[in-house]
Amino acid sequence: MTPAEILADDLAQAAQQMRARDEAFAFATIVRTVGSTAAKPGAKALLGADGTILHGWLGGGCTRGAVKRAVVQALCDGRPQLVSVAPEELLAAKGVAAGDNVDGMQFAKNGCPSRGTVDIFIEPCLPPPRLVVMGASPVAKAIAMLAPQFHWSVAATPTQGKPHQSCVIVVATQGQGDLDALKTALGVQPSSLAFVGSRKKFAALAEKLADAGFDRSAIAAIRAPAGLDIGAVTPEEIALSILAQLVQDRRAAVKHADA
Repeated sequence: MTPAEILADDLAQAAQQMRARDEAFAFATIVRTVGSTAAKPGAKALLGADGTILHGWLGGGCTRGAVKRAVVQALCDGRPQLVSVAPEELLAAKGVAAGDNVDGMQFAKNGCPSRGTVDIFIEPCLPPPRLVVMGASPVAKAIAMLAPQFHWSVAATPTQGKPHQSCVIVVATQGQGDLDALKTALGVQPSSLAFVGSRKKFAALAEKLADAGFDRSAIAAIRAPAGLDIGAVTPEEIALSILAQLVQDRRAAVKHADA
């Protein structure tokens, strides 16, 4: 639970409800003001994925446009944003202009008569990534058991995910409808797809997928065998190797975004 949720019961309740629905949202907190401003440091709000304030208050309309843009960007990148809304002459005195990003601070123009400066911290809250585990094999059951401990939302059937929610599929049917499962998985175009089975077995299935009209580049992108090579033997060890690979992918994406 974030500090914003701890300090305000209405924010906490609204945030919990949105989390339960796997909806993306953001917290905004005013961290600094200079001059005449309606809202003061410590003011908080909960905003929807489109930047609309759902609960709380951040002052008048002077900051609304900048906050909305920052929320959309924060949810798109998965990273916090720091926004400074100030009169144009103060921005010019600092040698910056509206839209500039300097040392992690995004600057925006305050055109309101108050002429105050407001610095706002935007904290994105994304739904947990969705992990679809297809199959009823021992490996599938082991993955489904372990994955929630690594903050995955586990499902057994591919469905359309919520906005801002990534979807990864692991086919662990292991001889029970492998081809049909792969066809279904390719049809929903997940962010990544892995197959539990040998390279030789998957090579035969890949040819059948190609013969069925599936794009060869999409087939080539399937990871088979799934998981990192850690010498795994038991279903639990194989599940661990697959989750380790998923964690590696997730952290690599964050590193790339921060580069």
